[in-house]
Amino acid sequence: MAADQNEIGLSRSQLLRACAGAVACAALPFHVAAHTSATNTRMNTRPIPSTNEALPVIGCGTWLGFDYSPGTAEYARLPGVLDALFDAGGRVVDSSPMYGRAEANTGDLLAAAKTRDKAFLATKVWTSGREAGIAQMEQSFARLKTQHMDLMQVHNLVDWRTHLATLRDWKAQGRVRYLGVTHYTASAYGEVEAVLRAEKLDFLQINYSLDERAAEKRLLPLAAERGVAVIVNMPFGGGGLLRRLRDKPLPAWAAEIGCTSWAQVLLKFVLSHPSVTCTIPGTSRPEHMAENAKAGMGVVPDATFWKQHAADLPT
Repeated sequence: MAADQNEIGLSRSQLLRACAGAVACAALPFHVAAHTSATNTRMNTRPIPSTNEALPVIGCGTWLGFDYSPGTAEYARLPGVLDALFDAGGRVVDSSPMYGRAEANTGDLLAAAKTRDKAFLATKVWTSGREAGIAQMEQSFARLKTQHMDLMQVHNLVDWRTHLATLRDWKAQGRVRYLGVTHYTASAYGEVEAVLRAEKLDFLQINYSLDERAAEKRLLPLAAERGVAVIVNMPFGGGGLLRRLRDKPLPAWAAEIGCTSWAQVLLKFVLSHPSVTCTIPGTSRPEHMAENAKAGMGVVPDATFWKQHAADLPT
């Protein structure tokens, strides 16, 4: 989800609620680079709480965008997407065995360019049963052409107890550096919260955007409390948000936070939450990856900024 997915549309009351939520979370014990120089040309980073390793704040999701066959015009653009990410200082490339050819394409492209060392590779396990989970994860290692995975996540909490047990063993062996869980629907937030409270995790991947803010009520504050890094998927709210913004002029104040597009404004909003470590807009176009990456540079506005400019956002 990326500038390919560009869209926005929210009511004035929705925006005010979003700003109120941002104000509430501002007190959380997490540093936000709100005063970083707007002239930065290198991506900002935030620490992974469990290790303090610095992680660049904008990554690349591969759902849909990397699911193309070699030899097609779309596939030919993909090396440029990774180049744009790495050139901007980004590292996180997130995939899944459920994303068609995305894992295999990512592995092939990194191997061809000899850039595996530049990537923070994240993928998922999405099946039931210990042996099935091991087989699927081994397949992901092979497709991504790597001997170690930076982050392995239990997708949608499917058989999470079984897979987390395996992943803890693999982490001890050095095969996996970090482990976590993912979801993308508010209806599952109760179970996600229960897992966060019960298990020691490195990462939570969850949906969060200007028009889908349910995660800020309990999950994002809980992640901060539990010392769990947060990767935000669907930062453009699933796609419709940017399409509805396409013909609306960009507010003059966007320049104050280094934004030249609505996509960047939306990404800055997501990064304004103090619990968010990284967000992974997806794209198959190098120019969109470069545009998205710039949202991770310079100023990260605080809740006061969004409240001050609420009236300028579309209704």
